[in-house]
Amino acid sequence: MSQGLETETLELPGWQHVYSGKVRDLYIPADAAGIESSDYLLVVASDRISAFDFVLNPPITGKGAVLTALSNWWFEQLEVPNHLVVGAEVAGAPEVPAAVADRAMLTKRLDMYPIECVVRGALTGSGYAEYLRTGEVCGIALPAGMNDGDLLDQPIYTPAYKAPFGEHDENITFEQSAEIVGLEAATALRDVSLSIFAKARELAASRGVLLADTKFEFGRDPQSGELTLADEVLTSDSSRYWDATLYAAGGADRLSSFDKQIVRNWLSANWDKQGEPPVLPDEIVAQTLDRYRELFTRIAG
Repeated sequence: MSQGLETETLELPGWQHVYSGKVRDLYIPADAAGIESSDYLLVVASDRISAFDFVLNPPITGKGAVLTALSNWWFEQLEVPNHLVVGAEVAGAPEVPAAVADRAMLTKRLDMYPIECVVRGALTGSGYAEYLRTGEVCGIALPAGMNDGDLLDQPIYTPAYKAPFGEHDENITFEQSAEIVGLEAATALRDVSLSIFAKARELAASRGVLLADTKFEFGRDPQSGELTLADEVLTSDSSRYWDATLYAAGGADRLSSFDKQIVRNWLSANWDKQGEPPVLPDEIVAQTLDRYRELFTRIAG
């Protein structure tokens, strides 16, 4: 868990809590001996929000439901295997508790790869910072003279190693990812990530939204061996989306994203990054939720 507030997990009938991240809580069936022996997981998106490695106060009430709805919508659009338990598979699983039904995903347990599959269609964020230092992003050389927010001629795959609990993820090269998971798996992760990104970017563009970058997580189905898309997908928390019209206009707000940038900006202006972060004002909470909802409405309709 990142620094800041301690999380308070819910007691859910039929399920036992096994893990909490910055935003999500993970449960297994109450009668399961452990996560490795469980066929099912319940992934609950909380309303917590984090920035600069702190979980902030107060939560953004309603955020978890919006992120879950957007993930579910994208899973339906993408023609790749995913971790959701649907149809006849649900019969053997514990019931999803009503208290979290709008922000929970009933999923299969996967053998997860310790790689975050990042795809960048634009040069910005940590990639831009690395480019300024080295002229490269994760070992991929880019043309000189690029600016923050410039679109890349072709999206690039820039994996990250999922660091142990409490540590920062580390950007790595494709070659390093192959050393971690093997060349065959690394190649499959790269190719499917780029394929998903291309489809998602095209669909988002038809809604007037530019998908700048995103990250995917995958696992192997322990029963079928199939490469399977997991966790959240193409949400405001895992992706950077820009308004296509504002981006084309080239103004100061062209890189305004549909995520928690409002929170980051407010913290940067009102906190010196020392000690505990301040409590978020009501108007910042409301503006952030509105931004999340706006993306969902524009993408999913």
